[in-house]
Order: sequence, then C-alpha cells, then structure tokens
Amino acid sequence: MALLQRPFFVLLLVLTHQFMQYWIAFGSVNEEGQKQEEEFNEELLLKPLPDRKVLAHFHFQSSAPPSTSNGRHHHIFPKAISQLVQKFRVKEMELSFTQGRWNYESWGGFDPIPSSNAKPPGVELWAVFDVPQHQIDASWQNLTHTLSGLFCASINFLESTTTYSAPEWSFPPASGNLRYGTLPREAVCTENLTPWLKLLPCRDKAGIAVLLDRPSIYRGFYHSQRLHLTSTGSGSEGMVSGIILEQTLTVVLQPNSQRAGMAYASERHIQPSWSLTSIFGKQVSGTCVLAKSSNVYLLLDRGLVAELEHLHKENEKSAENGFTSQNFWTKPSFELSADPDRIFIEENSLHSKGSSVLYKFQVEKYSESEPFDLSLTWKIPVVWLSQQAPLHASRFLMGSGNERGAIAISLKSTQLSEGFMGANADDERCDLQVNVFQVVPWYVKVYFHSLQVFVNQQPKAISDIIEKIHVSPSKDKVSPGVMEMVLKLPCKVNSAALTIEFDKGFLHIDEYPPDANQGFDIPSAIISFPNFHASMIFLKDDSVNKSPLLSKFQEKSPVMSYTEALLVPLTTPDFSMPYNVITITCTVFALYFGSLLNVLRRRVAEEERFLKEKAAKKTGRLSLLLSKLSAKLRGRQWEPPSSPPASSSFINAKLVFKVILVAGLAVGWQYFFS
Repeated sequence: MALLQRPFFVLLLVLTHQFMQYWIAFGSVNEEGQKQEEEFNEELLLKPLPDRKVLAHFHFQSSAPPSTSNGRHHHIFPKAISQLVQKFRVKEMELSFTQGRWNYESWGGFDPIPSSNAKPPGVELWAVFDVPQHQIDASWQNLTHTLSGLFCASINFLESTTTYSAPEWSFPPASGNLRYGTLPREAVCTENLTPWLKLLPCRDKAGIAVLLDRPSIYRGFYHSQRLHLTSTGSGSEGMVSGIILEQTLTVVLQPNSQRAGMAYASERHIQPSWSLTSIFGKQVSGTCVLAKSSNVYLLLDRGLVAELEHLHKENEKSAENGFTSQNFWTKPSFELSADPDRIFIEENSLHSKGSSVLYKFQVEKYSESEPFDLSLTWKIPVVWLSQQAPLHASRFLMGSGNERGAIAISLKSTQLSEGFMGANADDERCDLQVNVFQVVPWYVKVYFHSLQVFVNQQPKAISDIIEKIHVSPSKDKVSPGVMEMVLKLPCKVNSAALTIEFDKGFLHIDEYPPDANQGFDIPSAIISFPNFHASMIFLKDDSVNKSPLLSKFQEKSPVMSYTEALLVPLTTPDFSMPYNVITITCTVFALYFGSLLNVLRRRVAEEERFLKEKAAKKTGRLSLLLSKLSAKLRGRQWEPPSSPPASSSFINAKLVFKVILVAGLAVGWQYFFS
C-alpha cells in the first residue's frame, strides 16, 4: 500500500511546483482579484512618400505590470531591461541609433512619426532618473556602460562629462534629473540591430518582425532604431513599478518600379507600385504567438488624400459623391491587393488640406498557406506635398581658417503658421514660439555675447525676439557649452536667423581621434514648437484604444525637428613627427652602439698579422723564391718580410680617431638631451 501511495505523492508535488511556477510567471493578483499579465503588441505602418519612396514604421510594445516581488520572473518582458530600470532607478529613457538624415522638406515634419522618430545621425541617449541630485551623474555613467555592452556600441563614451549635458527646460522631458548626450559619428550596423531584436519575444522568427531583412533595411535612405521605456508608478508601497518598453524601427526605402510596361511609364510623377515582397523580400505568414495584437496599417496623409479627392472629382465629375470610408478605397486612383478590415478617418483636423486616412489589416487572418503580402498599385500619376513644420530649420558654419568662425541657425517659413493661426495671424500680438536647444563641445569656444538675431533679413534687438535664455558656458576638458532659448517671432515671419561667433581651441595630441583631419562634430540642434502639436485623432472606440500605435498618434506631443550635425575643422599637428623622431633616434643609437662595440671587440694583433700576410701576397713570387734560396745557402732560417712601420702607425692613428669620434658623439648626445 505504501508503494502505491508514493507515486501519487510525488505526482502531487510535481503538480504543485508547476502551478507555483505558472503563478509567478504570469503575474500577480491585485486587491480586486484581477490578474495583471504582461502584454506584447506588434504593428507596422506603411506610408507612401511624395518623392517615390515608402516609409515603413515598425512598432513593438512590451509592458510589465507592477509586482510585489522583487526580481520576479518575466514571461514576455525582457529581463535585461527590467534589471536595468530597477538597478539605476530609471524613470524614463530613450536610446536611438540612426543612419542618414530625415528629409523634412520631402517627407514632412508635422506628423507624429517625424516629430517622435526622426532622430539625429549617430547615437542619441537621454534619461530621467529617480535618484537624489548628487547621484545622477554616477547613475548616468553606469547606465552608459550597461547600454554599451547590451547593444554592442560605443555608448560608454558618453560617460565623460564633456559629452553630456543637463537641459533645464528646452528639451521636451525637461526636469532636474535629466541627462542628454549624443555621438554623431557613431556608425550603425547589424551588430546594433541584433541585440535590439533579441528584446522581442519572437525575435525576427515570427510575426511582423520577419520583414526585418538586413540587406533591405540598410540599403534604405534613412533608418532609425529607437528604444523608449517608461517606468509607471505602482500606486502603493512595497510594489515594484511597472515598465512600458516601446521599440520602433523607422526606415525609408525606394521600391522597385513594377510598371515599366504601363501607359504612365514615361510620366515623372507616377508613383511606383510596391508590395511587401518587393520592399523587404519576405511575406508575413502569421503572428507571433505571444503577441496580443498584430496589425498592419496603410496611411495616406492629408496632402495625398486632398489630391486624390481633387483628381477623383475631376475624373468622375461628380462633386455630389461624398467622401466616406466605405467608397474611398475603391476609387480608381489606386488598388490594394487585400481588402482592409477597417478604415479610419482623421477627426478634428486643423488643416485645410483634408484628413488623413488609415487602412487597418489584421494579420491574425493569415497563415503560412495564405501569407499576407500587401501591395499598392497606382493607376494615375499623383503629386502632393507632405505637411511641414511651421518653420524649416537648418544650420551651417560661417567664416574660414582654423582660428575662428560662427554658427548660424536659419528658420524659413513653410506658410503653416499662418494657416494654423487663422484670423489671429493678422493680429500684431500674434507670436510664434520657437524653442532652441544647442550643445557645443568644449573645444569650440563660443562667445555668447556675440549672439545676433535677424528677422526677415533685418537685425533685431535680442530683447525683442528672445523671451527667455539660459546659457551654460563650457569648461575646458570638463563640460560642453549649452544654450537654451525661447524665441517669440511674428506669425507672418518669412525668415529668421541666429548667429553666434566662436574660437577654435587646441587639443593635446592624445585627445585627437584617429581620423582627426576629417574634422570634429557639433551635435544637431533641436528646434521645437510648443504651440503646435503633432497628433492624429481617429474615431475613439475600443480598436483605437487597444492599439498602442494609434494611441501614440493621439498624444499631443510638440512638433520637433533636428538640424544638421556640423563638421568643424580644427588645427591638427603633424602626426608624422613622432615617426620621424623615432626613426632618427633609432638610427643614432644604432651608429653609436655599433661603433662602440666594433672598437671594443676588435683585436689589433690580428689586424697586424692580416696586414703582413696581405703584404706578403703582394710581393713577387720570383723575389720570394730568391730570398728563400739565399737563406738556404747561408744556412739561416727564412723569415717573411715585415710590413713597413708606417702601416702600423696608420692603424694606431685610425683607432685613436674612431675612439675620439665615438666619445665626442656620446658627449654631444648627452649634452643635447640634458
């Protein structure tokens, strides 16, 4: 009987153990008895661009709810990110790797995607810490080393105080515990993308992430991989705060034209037809089994929708035909390979160019036998313009030479401010607020008193344009210079410019990078417009609220753009001089020690014997035979002829001269270096 009860007891223990692991893995139970589980959502947004390119925006979001256990097991959420947040007490953080520069003129600058995902070239990192003020710098340095090892990048270079700054109020998540740093020259490659993909539950083996083909992504005109995490409050004591991890990959690709034989092939304005296979070389054969939702969206921006409506009315000549979500996608201007599951139309658009249209495709309906391969085929040529920011910002250098120069920031109107302000634009009190945030390395010594402001090509007083300014001068080899400004420009401004002069500093030879002659980078300046919000509001229902991407679009974030990264040539030393010094030093040492060893080891007696033998060989054979015969007749021993005494004296004089020469060289060498 005991033998029969023992297997039952062992089975009971195994089931209990499995149940406890299941309870720990899938979260905790709150006070109301509702289970909070970790979630993962994957989404893809496709958008045609005016310059015959396609924007692909991948959006992955993982969330971990608050928990009462410290160091608990995660079922979906990446454990490395959870440990990073808890160890360094990160409240909010964003890290981006970017190759290329976002073309604000052609690709737009007013939508949520360019405002939140258009990043400067290289690496950008900012973080907000929930620690005391005196511990922020230490937490920042430890965070940079951790991220450097996690993403196989040189982020640890940001640990130096000369590479990061502390914005006060011009940067959007401004707070006293914020640190901001950039590496404009950091190269981005697959070794940075692979650790980023490892944070996904299914990596790139299933779901929408299978489209992330390396050759397709890195041959694009622009790509930026971004990681943004937010630590959510727990709401009660003794609980670990929750974390929301947002991973986005924005890439601009040039599709291969598939319409060579069509009637509009000779038109310059015809948009190329494309599909997922032609862009990425792969299809979506299903969803990630751990994903709560998996959707693909096709976005037509306001300018394109307005142009299609205009062309449709001209072709059909039926202005009475209203614009509805049911008949728009069947219009003869373009054709989709799959019917959308739902169509969203933007609401409360403040622009006169119309509303954006969003097509939703659910990937859950497709499988390996019937993969999802969305294609868009254009039937007529279309020309449109993307929505621009109120002012187009650009930055450049002025001056020449390696001694001094100037930095200029140019702002040109895109006529959006007048349309946005409406009737208020005619009011003299109407102002356009512009925030400027600029970081300058310490070796570019900026003279902040030389700041000049020009509005419509006319010089203006600084007090009339700059409402607020904060300047943090740089310290040599300690900290960079920071300049934050709030500009108040007229709503009808056509152009504005800011100039500031600087001197070029000198670096120690050990501080130059390997490619010093290429120049030194000045990070991109950030231009933001607090009065303009890049948001897209669609129908408020359950489908919108459940989509992290659409919920992100509805957030009112200020319009923000980055300027170019400047390349400043500094005075560089002749790096061949160390090689020349090493070469001549080794040559002198070789001559010195070689001659000294030669003198010390040479034997004079052997040289004299050698000279006697040489002189004997030079004597004629006939005279030698006669001398031998004469010695034999006399009964004496024959002796070879001796060398003349002049040769011996010559040898002694030569030896003395060499010793004196070597001693003189040694004395001169010691005197020169002492």
